[in-house]
Amino acid sequence: MLRLFFPSARATNWLLIVGFLATGYALYLRYFAIEQPSVALACEAGLRTWLCTTRGIATWLFRHDVFGSVALGVALLNLIRPSLVLVAIALAVGGFGIVLYNVDLSALAAALLLLSLARPAPERA
Repeated sequence: MLRLFFPSARATNWLLIVGFLATGYALYLRYFAIEQPSVALACEAGLRTWLCTTRGIATWLFRHDVFGSVALGVALLNLIRPSLVLVAIALAVGGFGIVLYNVDLSALAAALLLLSLARPAPERA
């Protein structure tokens, strides 16, 4: 019998936590830091806080499609060689990408993550 790559119940719980935390923080950044006019004006006026720094980094990353590209690359690696660590990374970065305007590549990465569940599990040494 060919054993498919399927996370255990404990691993699924950890993947849910990673996915919800990443998507929740991305939603926080989008709606309370990036799209909030008062925060945007304060940060562009030169305010130096952790929120403005995080806003600047996130803005630079989604303008250069980093979230989508990284999610797609990690999902492709996971499709070739399934691993829980790769699933967690692709899930987190893909969640950021979907919320922070890199929907095209991040959605493709999510589809590849689903497709990777049909791959055979790696052989144990």
